[in-house]
Amino acid sequence: MQTVSTVAEMIALAQQWPIGESIGLVPTMGYLHDGHLSLARAAQQECEHVVVSIFVNPSQFGPHEDFARYPRDLPRDLKLLEGVGVEYVFTPTADDVYPAGFACYVDPTGPLVERLEGASRPGHFRGVATVVTKLFQIVRPQRVYFGQKDAQQVAVIRRLIADLHFVLTLRVLPTVREPDGLAMSSRNAYLSPEDRQAATILYRALREARRLVDAGECNAEMLRAALAQVIATEPRAHLDYADVCDPNTMLPLARIEPDQSALLALAARVGPVRLIDNFLRYPNGVWDGD
Repeated sequence: MQTVSTVAEMIALAQQWPIGESIGLVPTMGYLHDGHLSLARAAQQECEHVVVSIFVNPSQFGPHEDFARYPRDLPRDLKLLEGVGVEYVFTPTADDVYPAGFACYVDPTGPLVERLEGASRPGHFRGVATVVTKLFQIVRPQRVYFGQKDAQQVAVIRRLIADLHFVLTLRVLPTVREPDGLAMSSRNAYLSPEDRQAATILYRALREARRLVDAGECNAEMLRAALAQVIATEPRAHLDYADVCDPNTMLPLARIEPDQSALLALAARVGPVRLIDNFLRYPNGVWDGD
């Protein structure tokens, strides 16, 4: 496994990729868990060469968010990736990615980035879109790998790829969960034992809303209320949002029609930790997320 620590080195390496060989990119902020590793394994199976980037992107954190204390453990991450068989790990610094005078941010607009996470974290998707665009340009992959847990991020990146005409394939893999249903997240490391137990309320709320849909409930407002009611049963959890929306536009739905995709989306603070989770319903009635 080779660690590539500068943008210049990564660009030079990307220019040497043999023509016709596929390159897979797995962008991460490190402190890896089995969700990240599932993306790396999929990339290993589908591509000749795999690059995993580890970069805690300062531009996607707000002024009062957890950038400074975001969990970091590069030796641990490198050991995990070596165990998976990853070929290259890209570990640039913030000063390298955003050199002095950097001005050309990618700034998506509209409901796709203004609702849900965008409303709670202004500027977040500007940072995400900018760093992802830079990674696409630096690494030049043919396939990129993201997890369904960050559903709105996936929707933004899908639109970014289409709008900016990137010639690559977006691969979205299912959310990876702990045995009790908690979606894996690097921020789970912040949870106390009591908060860790309470955090499963997000999963339980989503399962209840899914049960209602499968039983015939199609009124989205009723489903939003059901999500909120389950969250309210956990004193340690404080709801940020509970929504039923179109998974591609993030616009709210009034109803879930039988042949319609829908996203059940939640964000809640459990103790000091803000957690997100979702279930995705496909037009054929199959769910992704459980």
